[in-house]
Amino acid sequence: MKIRHIVLDTNCLLQSISHRSGYYRVWKDFLLGRYYLCVTNDILEEYEEMIAKHTSTTAAHIAIETILRANNVIRIDARYHFGLITKDPDDNKFVDCAIAANADFIVSEDKHFNILKSIPFPHVEVIRLRKFLQELSEK
Repeated sequence: MKIRHIVLDTNCLLQSISHRSGYYRVWKDFLLGRYYLCVTNDILEEYEEMIAKHTSTTAAHIAIETILRANNVIRIDARYHFGLITKDPDDNKFVDCAIAANADFIVSEDKHFNILKSIPFPHVEVIRLRKFLQELSEK
């Protein structure tokens, strides 16, 4: 089976990073190199900010260092900004990353991404965290 290239929305990262979460397999499979995580500097900054907000700055630093040192992370410089999400423009960093990385999909629970279903080009697929977890379980 093909190793997927994904963009993981911050809310999904937060749900998967705790070993007590039902979505912990998403983080564990990342650590095992079972998919490629595509990120930009803006995404990494948001990850760090939100992890620190929900846990601690130490936990945030460790998580970001873990991501940066992983062999299955693809750092993207998204030079073009498509502005496809207008209701929450901050979400565009994930869309721009997915487009620049030619990612298979964005994993998100955020309803603002639903607008992407109606945009034929550039096509960006969005799947829910539960669906991604199911896909990982099939491997």
